[in-house]
Amino acid sequence: MENNSLEKKYNSLIIVVSVVIPIAVALLFTVKLKDFGIQVTPLSFLPPIYAAINGLTAVVLVAGVLAIKNGKRKLHQRFMTTAIALSLAFLLMYIAYHMTTDSTKFGGGGIIKYVYFFILITHIILSIIVIPLVLVTYVRALAQVFDKHKKIAKITFPIWLYVAVTGVVVFLMISPYYV
Repeated sequence: MENNSLEKKYNSLIIVVSVVIPIAVALLFTVKLKDFGIQVTPLSFLPPIYAAINGLTAVVLVAGVLAIKNGKRKLHQRFMTTAIALSLAFLLMYIAYHMTTDSTKFGGGGIIKYVYFFILITHIILSIIVIPLVLVTYVRALAQVFDKHKKIAKITFPIWLYVAVTGVVVFLMISPYYV
């Protein structure tokens, strides 16, 4: 009963965070500090850093899955907690970059333009969907409801991995067009 109450305790928070983060990112994406008279140097150095963090997240996610498949539960927990921390670091840098720097437009044409936008759109949609999945998966592990944790983790992992990998791909595809 205690484990079920831990899940219920966090359900409201998971819902709030899962709604607030995408809305906040969308709103902050349109907000530039200079619009409020705050003169800051554009943080144009951040995209390669947060792309590297996305790549590292992908590596950590795979390492976490390999750890649990080898029965190393504590190592798995550390990897997954690290993946969450990396994702949060990415999010903070992404917001900081977009609040200080104008968006970069993709300059490619032809079929590559459609490939880029397909990857970008699926990346964005799945990055929103993965938020509650990660949080529920993590809470179920904390609650030690491992049968339910394992069931949702099988959905969460490939989506999260896709988001992490496509974050790097999007960066690589748009990087020639950064000013």
